[in-house]
Amino acid sequence: MTTHHFVPSAWHNVIGTLPAALTIQSGDVVITETLDAAGFDKANTRQKPGPNPMNGPISVAGAEPGDSLRVDILRMTPNRAHGWTRAALAANVVDPESVRDLPPRDAANWHIDLEGHTVTLAPPVPGLEHLVLPLDPMIGCFGVAPPLGQAFSTATSAENGGNMDYRGCRPGASLWFPVAVPGALFFVGDCHAIQGDGEIVGTGVETSFELELRLTVDKALKVTWPRGENADSIFTIGNARPLDQALQHATSEMLSWLITSYGLSRVAASHLMGQVVRYEVGNVFDPAYTMVCRIEKKWLPHRRG
Repeated sequence: MTTHHFVPSAWHNVIGTLPAALTIQSGDVVITETLDAAGFDKANTRQKPGPNPMNGPISVAGAEPGDSLRVDILRMTPNRAHGWTRAALAANVVDPESVRDLPPRDAANWHIDLEGHTVTLAPPVPGLEHLVLPLDPMIGCFGVAPPLGQAFSTATSAENGGNMDYRGCRPGASLWFPVAVPGALFFVGDCHAIQGDGEIVGTGVETSFELELRLTVDKALKVTWPRGENADSIFTIGNARPLDQALQHATSEMLSWLITSYGLSRVAASHLMGQVVRYEVGNVFDPAYTMVCRIEKKWLPHRRG
């Protein structure tokens, strides 16, 4: 296993079949620094306009269509002491008659205490003078090149991943993406210091990070939609609009996982899912919404293989 320190010289607003910026071996670790969602780096210099400029693509030797790419999120370290959000809820998450009463969607600044691991509004707004939030890093946008030479905007998401904004994409989690092109062509960026479910203001606390990731080709696992796990749960991710279609994708992927990897019949899987599934919202702001189907590992039978 080799550790690569990847310093990008270009960033991308699409995830697609582009020339590889770095080629690694399966199982190698990559350490890299990301831009925030508007393209600003750790020195607050704008390197690329938004939305969500991505590092990459990183080609993983041996990855072929039909394989899966496993991404282990080993570490996320914010590398500047400030971030930003929007100051108002998105219009599509409130009742239509409430939209006219929403405040302007100005940028709001947040202070990131790198030693105390907290996040606070800077300056605070009235009523939130004592609000201190925990630093809770997550990756908002990452994935692999889609099939057929397509290039998807980093504002949205699909089977290949993308701008999913799911809070579970955090250190300690592993995710699997379906490989559609040789090398997989992995992209990453848009990291948040903290974010609520749904990304309902259209952002998390956007800032720049140093990331440490392990990328591994998994030839035994076939996935259609992104899958993931952490110490406590397994989860599947569906990206689509309307929201019920995203839920259907996530649910179908979980059903397939329980059948192929845990040996359950469709009846057994249905009984288990019907009582222990927990649904979580990744985002309801982007062009494709993100729904997550999650099961705690304590309810699962022994995994095959």
